[in-house]
Amino acid sequence: MIDKRPGDAADRLTDSDWFERLARAGHVVSGLLHLLIAYIVLRLAFGDPGSADQSGALSIFASSTGGRLALWVAVVAFVAMALWRIAETIVGPHPSEPRSDDDDGIFDRAKAGALAVVYLAFAWSAGQFAMGEGKSSGQQNAGLSARLMESTAGKAVLVVAGLIIIAVGAYHVYKGVSRSFFDDLRIGDDNQAVKVTGIVGYVAKGVVLAGAGILVVVAAITADPSKATGLDGAVKTVAGWPAGQFLLVLAALGLAAYGVYCFVMARYARM
Repeated sequence: MIDKRPGDAADRLTDSDWFERLARAGHVVSGLLHLLIAYIVLRLAFGDPGSADQSGALSIFASSTGGRLALWVAVVAFVAMALWRIAETIVGPHPSEPRSDDDDGIFDRAKAGALAVVYLAFAWSAGQFAMGEGKSSGQQNAGLSARLMESTAGKAVLVVAGLIIIAVGAYHVYKGVSRSFFDDLRIGDDNQAVKVTGIVGYVAKGVVLAGAGILVVVAAITADPSKATGLDGAVKTVAGWPAGQFLLVLAALGLAAYGVYCFVMARYARM
């Protein structure tokens, strides 16, 4: 019998143990990517070249046959996570492990929908690199920014996009400082290891994202698309500061902490 409502299909999907395992694998892949980005940032701190973003991390996998196979596994995991977030958008957060104090209002559903888009983008990027067609995210961002800067409306779109990225970064910082990330876990906030990795990871990722968003706004105002290259641009801008090396080492440690936290999510996330 075919489900008549999207909510029925979403409920059935989230009741599947095998599908939940696939979705949790998305957290594992995300953790690995953040650890690789942290490694690239650390190398940049000491003068080595590289692209300090998702494309740089994916290119490391794409350099070998085994790595490309791992990328296809990542595609499946990311698609599964995206579908899970779509289910949360339809039926509310944590459909298989709800709590009485859960707020399934429009903000939580919108956040789940936005994360679904993010994971689908991750899956697309991983698939492109698996097929040997992956491109630098920074170069693509700069190219798109250059086209948008050809018109006033395009510049306005860039400013709005930058402000959204800044807001997302600020939300990450808030989530880390307030320790509200424990709301997403099925363990208590008395676990010190999880507390430290969560706080450090969320704050570090938030600061890096906010920096990338600020550069997008600056790029739109100054009509300089080279500044709108995303995470990679933010990291390389910091590298040119007097205390750049020290700050990049801190950023690498913070991103690595977020990567470790992703592994915690894979095991303990409420889904």
